[in-house]
Amino acid sequence: MVSIVRVHLPSEIPIVGCEITPYVLLRRPDGSATTDDAPESAPVDGCFLRYKWIRIQSDKKVPVCSIHPTEAATLQCLGCLKVKIPVTKSYHCSAKCFADTWQHHRVLHERAANTENGTEEDGSGDHLFGRLPTQSPSTNGPVPIVNPDKNSGETWYEVGRSKTYTPTSDDIGHVLRFECVVVDVDTRIPVGAVSSILTSRVIPAPTPTPRRMIPVVPGGSGAEAIQGGFDMDGRNASVTSMGTFTVLSYNILADTYATNDVYSYCPSWALSWTYRRQNLLREIVGYHADIICLQEVQSNHYEEFFAPELDKHGYQALYKKRTSEYLQIYPGNPNNFDGCATFFRRDRFTHVKKYEVEFNKAAQSLTDAVITAGQKKAALNRLIKDNIALIAVLEAKFGGSPSPDNSGKRQLLCVANTHVNVQQELKDVKLWQVHTLLKGLEKIAVSADIPMLVCGDFNSVPGSAPHTLLALGKIDQMHPDLSIDPLGILRPINKLNHQLCLVSAYSSFARIGGGSYELEQQRRRTDPQTNEPLFTNCTRDFIGTHDYIFYTADSLTVQSLLELVDEESLRKDTALPSPEWSSDHIALLAEFRCKPKLKH
Repeated sequence: MVSIVRVHLPSEIPIVGCEITPYVLLRRPDGSATTDDAPESAPVDGCFLRYKWIRIQSDKKVPVCSIHPTEAATLQCLGCLKVKIPVTKSYHCSAKCFADTWQHHRVLHERAANTENGTEEDGSGDHLFGRLPTQSPSTNGPVPIVNPDKNSGETWYEVGRSKTYTPTSDDIGHVLRFECVVVDVDTRIPVGAVSSILTSRVIPAPTPTPRRMIPVVPGGSGAEAIQGGFDMDGRNASVTSMGTFTVLSYNILADTYATNDVYSYCPSWALSWTYRRQNLLREIVGYHADIICLQEVQSNHYEEFFAPELDKHGYQALYKKRTSEYLQIYPGNPNNFDGCATFFRRDRFTHVKKYEVEFNKAAQSLTDAVITAGQKKAALNRLIKDNIALIAVLEAKFGGSPSPDNSGKRQLLCVANTHVNVQQELKDVKLWQVHTLLKGLEKIAVSADIPMLVCGDFNSVPGSAPHTLLALGKIDQMHPDLSIDPLGILRPINKLNHQLCLVSAYSSFARIGGGSYELEQQRRRTDPQTNEPLFTNCTRDFIGTHDYIFYTADSLTVQSLLELVDEESLRKDTALPSPEWSSDHIALLAEFRCKPKLKH
């Protein structure tokens, strides 16, 4: 007879919107163990598993803090109730918690007030919170079931009958109980005892501070920026105007690398993939980008989650997995291999062509051509790091206007998505990879008059040799990074150039004169020496910029940019990832317009 050996939950803390899949270990009659499901449609040895999820609702519901969801709330922001913000976002665990986050919390008020055409708060925050009264349990929802302990002061509600369950807002503050029992397929009578396990109290999904789109074109206004802002719930989202399009670049932090050892400062429940994937998806979808370039996307997560989920939102997908010569550090589990994924809206673009750049193949060709036989093995060991780039050529639809000058010509766009080698000591390898990519893009540019975008995580700080090559098209022979070249692959130095007229989109904040208060605020978040963001990657060990969106300035102009995150907006989190932000990088988003082609 089949029996249940153990029931386990992947995370003790359930979060609204994040599916819970319990681990159920079964023992077969022959003594073997299995974790495979045994549904009624496919019984195992004449038995199947029956599941039940129960919400245990106390007579006194305990609201939880929206900032520190593991803490009970003691205060409620009355301003949130006034402008009809979801009640779960109004709770705070202390007056200090509310005061510390007021400057960011008020953004929720402003957005909600704008949506409802209401009046914004005066900004003091002094009158906006009150002590929470004791709350009675909700009378809405499922019908109560029998609680075996009638004196516990709790009411039980059955909320699910499948193995998995996704907590809802009705579950916030309550404990969930998972039950499973072996049932005879013929008699339909339970066999053996019911196995059960309790969760901790359900918490709401933490919400990051909303980020707004800031116009960078002359005459852009702060009002436009507020109305064009990003909202996690999909409300008040930016909508591109006719002839413009938006591009998102985001390193989402592959689950393979998101270990408790590396990110010990992040709560384990917030580091789990079941939580992070939902939080990342909600963030990505909320930006409403026309083109999405993601890095560190594991192959199984692409196939099983991102591709099907983004397909529901109208995106077509392209993917390139990292090659595997170097990644044998994960033997036997190719799903751990990450790669680059590019998505584009089917109603805005059609796919024309896909190019895949494997730097390993380029390394093999290079060593065959310029490295002596005695050095070849050492050269390949240094150059082969499994990094790749994914290049997509798209044709823009733009509401039926194929080109900005309405000439009837096809408007093509080339989008490169890459993740450059991470090892900081291999400065020559980083520069060689970027140069190799640029030379490939130049070949495409020669074959077609086409605007280009070069997006990704370049693992190179502003002013480094790779960044300099991208931004300036050449490198000074005295650049310090060029001193590291044990293989001689960077010589002669004058070959390190390109003719693509690339400009970093986020340098627009510093390059555009004048402008609104919001624009000036963004300038303070950029490096005055390089005009790049102060950081796009923020961990305990590193704070700096590695991510960029480059564009060909002779064919595209920047219209607006997603505002940069300042360190203060990370609240009390000293690093990423955190419960609010599920990657150690921040997303970059730029709106572009194609320049009219000159008529000859």
